[in-house]
Amino acid sequence: MSTKITIAIDGFSSTGKSTVAKQLAKELGYIYVDSGAMYRAMTLFAMNQNYITNSNFDKQSLIDNLENAHLKFVFNAELGFAEMYLNDKNVEQRIRTLEVSNFVSTIAAVPEVRRKLVAIQKEIGKNKGVVMDGRDIGTVVFTDA
Repeated sequence: MSTKITIAIDGFSSTGKSTVAKQLAKELGYIYVDSGAMYRAMTLFAMNQNYITNSNFDKQSLIDNLENAHLKFVFNAELGFAEMYLNDKNVEQRIRTLEVSNFVSTIAAVPEVRRKLVAIQKEIGKNKGVVMDGRDIGTVVFTDA
């Protein structure tokens, strides 16, 4: 395939978006981006800074310190896909825990967090050759995908 495109897979939770996206990216030689991992990593950041706990959510402190959360995907050739890094640490396993899952929707609902992550997602997709799945990928992030 000589002309690369951006492929957005949007849909409800637990419908197989990630499975299809990973397989498609591998087949096409594209980059697979799990946007949900980004929200999970932001949640882990908030937890690590004690901005969110079982009894408190300091939303303003999270917003004020968003610039201190540096997210990136690093390709793992052994696995065949990119893993999530938060502030240069591989957090792929940690973000998949129930502890993180319990707070993801609260963090994802913060408009400033969404703006930051959408900007990162758009930057990743700028050069095409990307398969990205997750909430709002086709309707907000890559409207021309």
